Parts: sequence; structure tokens; C-alpha cells
Amino acid sequence: MRIHVLGICGTLMGSIALLARQQGHTVTGSDQNVYPPMSLQLEQAGISLQAPYSATSIPGKTELVIIGNANLARGNPAVEALLESGIAYCSGAEYLGRYVLSNKWVIAVAGTHGKTTTASMVAWILDYAKLSPGFLIGGVPTNFEYSAKLTDSKFFVIEADEYDTSFFDRRSKFLHYRPRTVILNNLEYDHADIFDNLASIQHQFHLLMRAIPGNGLIILPDDDRALEDVIRQGCWTPRVNFSTNLGSQAEVQAVLITADGAEFKVVVANQYQGTINWELTGQHNVHNACAAIAAARHAGIPPTDAIKALNEFKGVKRRMECLIDHPHLKLYDDFAHHPTAIRTTLEGLRAQVHGEIVIALIEPGSATMRKGIHGTELITATEPADQVLWMQPDNIQFQLGALLPGSDHQLFTDAEQLVQAVHDLVSVAAKRVHLVMMSNTSFHGIASKLTAKLSQ
Repeated sequence: MRIHVLGICGTLMGSIALLARQQGHTVTGSDQNVYPPMSLQLEQAGISLQAPYSATSIPGKTELVIIGNANLARGNPAVEALLESGIAYCSGAEYLGRYVLSNKWVIAVAGTHGKTTTASMVAWILDYAKLSPGFLIGGVPTNFEYSAKLTDSKFFVIEADEYDTSFFDRRSKFLHYRPRTVILNNLEYDHADIFDNLASIQHQFHLLMRAIPGNGLIILPDDDRALEDVIRQGCWTPRVNFSTNLGSQAEVQAVLITADGAEFKVVVANQYQGTINWELTGQHNVHNACAAIAAARHAGIPPTDAIKALNEFKGVKRRMECLIDHPHLKLYDDFAHHPTAIRTTLEGLRAQVHGEIVIALIEPGSATMRKGIHGTELITATEPADQVLWMQPDNIQFQLGALLPGSDHQLFTDAEQLVQAVHDLVSVAAKRVHLVMMSNTSFHGIASKLTAKLSQ
């Protein structure tokens, strides 16, 4: 079949394109902009890309168009041409549910934070155990070559997003996936562009609960009130709790050995299973590991084997990915999209580097942050950093500068000026500097600009 993917450079849609190619289909794609890392994966897979959207984006003889969500609505020239053409179309999530996930044991990772990293952990554990799982992850796991893979295994691991499916299907994407094992990492208010409040997100999670079979498993933390509210609305599936808190009664627990989360013990059903000593930091990643171990256990993998696998887990690109590692400087790229993610990431780094200098470079790129929904919570999330340099998006809907509390916070509207300011700060620093770029967009290409400038 000849398939064209609209929105192909998004993490989900690019991964779907890779899966469709593995199924033997001829795949092409369009996006408003073509950018790495997804564009590189697609080009390496032999998938031709076109940009920007136009009335001629969809090649002749296309038999099915898979439609993404970002910037794809009525008025988009490619969408209008598609609707007039009569070519069959579906959303990305619908394609997955119908053509990829049917007859699979689906392990889905949902929640506000940690989906990409946790799904990568689960896929790696299953792969390490020789189960050769299929997977689709909204990022590029360092342990794998691609973000998506199709295999003959009965297991398929998927990052399950609560964002709506498409301009013609307003349900959350994960309602198409029909999972048997579900991780609910956490739940906070997000996606203010489509959800009015936390309750409207909880309703979508409740609909997900209604579709999990009785022989499945729901894995969730023991202290998340928003998820507890979802469970109280109705649950027909066994549950397992995990925790990183001392004194918890959760079935899967972690006990920190080092404050930065780089080493911790794992306890399952009150029995010590082993110790994880890895490259990752932050209590949020310890939390993710507990969830992944519980999911792998449901798939038949003993916790001791899961621990061995996680000791070789390398992380995910743009999740505290180290781009420069010099004696005086480390530069990280992090896909931050919410104040909680910003705080936990910076806390983990601070616990690791102690008194060394931490500088956060932040673009409030998500729709929720651009609207100013989080207000001062966004600013206080950066407290573990010594300096914060903010990049103001063009389409921001509040006065970011008015919230900044003092001279350790600077606001920029020009990428080149921000890069020069970083260079100046690093040049006079008396201690080792840790720079953390935090954005869920391309961040104006600042990663390459900084790498070039600082490598000098």
C-alpha cells in the first residue's frame, strides 16, 4: 500500500512511518518543517520528506493518508486537498490500533511525565530478556537504533499519550491502543490547549480504565491523588503500586543509596531483588524504573533480570542527553514541557554535582506554558539552578519578564544573544558549569549554536 504521513516529523508520526515501512508499505511524508532527530531516522530508512505543507503535498497514487495532530486542521492546504481528493485517511492512533496493535500484548505507558523514558526502559528490559518486543516510543532510546520497531513478538510497548487524536477525533490517543498492561506514571494538569481542567483529563483516563481487561494489570504510584481519583471512578483490573518513599507499603519499592538516584536498591514483595547503578540521575528516573520493573514482571520477567537490564540502560535522546563533556563544562539537552519535569530534572542534577554551577536555558515551548497556566510555578521550578536564561517564544500569551524575580534570571528574544550570554557566563565561571537546555521544541537551533560556540 502507498501511504503518506502528514506531520511525519513529530515523534509519534515519524515512528508510525517507520513501522509502516517495516510492514512493507511504500511510505512518504510531509511536515511544515523537517528537523532532526526524527528527520535523520526517516531519511536513513529511505522515507522521502516534503516541506512545507501545500496542496500538492500528497503524491499521486497514494492509497492511505495518516494524519497527525500538530498544525493539521481545516485550512491547512494539505488537509483541504486531501478532503477534496477522496483518498482514504485515518489518524495515527487509529492506524496503530487497527494495523499494528491487534492481537498483541500491549504494554502502554501513560501519564503526564516520564512516558518516553519509562517506555524505553520497558522495551529494553524485554529486549534484554530475548523477548524481542515491538515498540513505539516518542523519542529515540539510546539502547536502540530507532524509536519504533515491529517484530513477531506478542509484546508491543507503546508510549500512550492523552493528547487528542486529530482534528476529526477528539478522544485521547491511548483509547485506540487496547493495552493489557498499563503504567500510569503520574497525572497533573497539562495540555491547556485541549483540556479545560484536570477533571477533563481524568475523564479520558477513566475511559482508558474501562477498556483494560480483567486479566491485565494497572501499575501506578501509591501517592498520586489525581490517579487515585481516576481509580475511584471505576476499575475492573488488578493493580500494583510502586513507590520511592521510605515506609511505603507498595509492592515495588526503591531505596536510594545515593541522593542523586544514580544508585538504589529494589525491593519487590518485601524481598530485596538487587541494586541499580546506572548513568541516569534524579528521583523521577528511580520512579520510572520501579514502574518498568513492575510491567516487565507482569510480562514474566523476574525483577532480578529487569535490574540487570536497567544497569545497562543508557537513556533517551533529549532526556538529559550530554552533548558536551569537558573538564570545565557539560552541556545537556532535555525535553522539558512542564514545571514538575523542570524541577525534578534540575533537582537530580543538583544532587549529583553538589556545589558546581548549574545554568538552565529554558524555552516555555508547550501550549500550556505559553498560555501562562503555570504562572509562578514555572519560575519556582528552577530553584535548583544558579542562573536561568529564558528564551521567550514568539507566540507566548503572558508577560514572562514580569515574573522573573532577580538578576539570576535573564530574558531573551534572540537566540544569538542568548548563546553569547551563555558563552560569557561560562568564560568567567570559577567552577565547572553544567548547562541544561530545556524545551520541547527545536529551541531555535540553540543546541548546534551552543555546541559550535562552546567547543571553541
